[in-house]
Amino acid sequence: MSTINPSGVFNLGGRAVKRLGYGAMQLAGPGAFGPPKDHETALAVLREAVVSGINHIDTSDFYGPHLTNQLIREALHPYPDDLVIVTKISSRRGADGSWIPALSPEELTSAVHDNLRNLGLDVLEVVNLRSMFSVHGPAEGSIEAPLTVLADLQRQGLVRHIGLSNVTPAQIAEGRRICEIVCVQNHYNLAHRDDDALIDELAHDGIAYVPFFPLGGFNPLQSSTLSEVATGLGVTPMQAAIAWLLQRSPNILVIPGTSSIMHLRENLAAAAVDLPQAAATALDRIAANTR
Repeated sequence: MSTINPSGVFNLGGRAVKRLGYGAMQLAGPGAFGPPKDHETALAVLREAVVSGINHIDTSDFYGPHLTNQLIREALHPYPDDLVIVTKISSRRGADGSWIPALSPEELTSAVHDNLRNLGLDVLEVVNLRSMFSVHGPAEGSIEAPLTVLADLQRQGLVRHIGLSNVTPAQIAEGRRICEIVCVQNHYNLAHRDDDALIDELAHDGIAYVPFFPLGGFNPLQSSTLSEVATGLGVTPMQAAIAWLLQRSPNILVIPGTSSIMHLRENLAAAAVDLPQAAATALDRIAANTR
């Protein structure tokens, strides 16, 4: 069993989390909707992740909905003292699995309480407010109203720390005027690098950047260069992609998701991959070739 290098850590809301974490979205059914294909395997994946050294799990009560958080509670509660569970709010699911904005004060408050109940917690360590001006990527618009609601829930003691997701630099600046922001979670990977400058700015300010779809999401990364680099290193393409993210910036926390124990072990092993400069340079060029 691979174990994460304990030296690879970053401060997330005052907690030292290992830079390779676990994203729980894929534990639900297709499209993060409905029950898992195999309930017991889902529990086993979560347990192995924690036993292997992962202490950062990313989730949301709109995965399933509700089911992923219930799986986390069933598998891991009572939680290890060092485990940091990060969730997100601002959306609900339609009967057809669609993603529907849920940003009213009542909906946001209900979402926090749903996460607390389904995770079996008295306080949520980190809650990301996901911007919903566009479901498929960041779009401009003020996040003041919903973030003010979340900041009030923080003052009530239901939330310790606040992050942002699917946001633009302007929205991050707006958010930081309202409350402390400990992390930003946006779409980023080898082939999708719109946030390069933002990552460096956040690193300067000690704010974590958590890329979602680090391996391409529902459509895994496909690149001949990635395959060639991986072959040269004796690793899988996905391991090479994770290793690239880990070396990209010290504030990047990687949360690859999987519902497979085999894939979980492969992801864990990526933390030990040594990425030579020539390989990193070749991987850096992938984004330019996809534009």
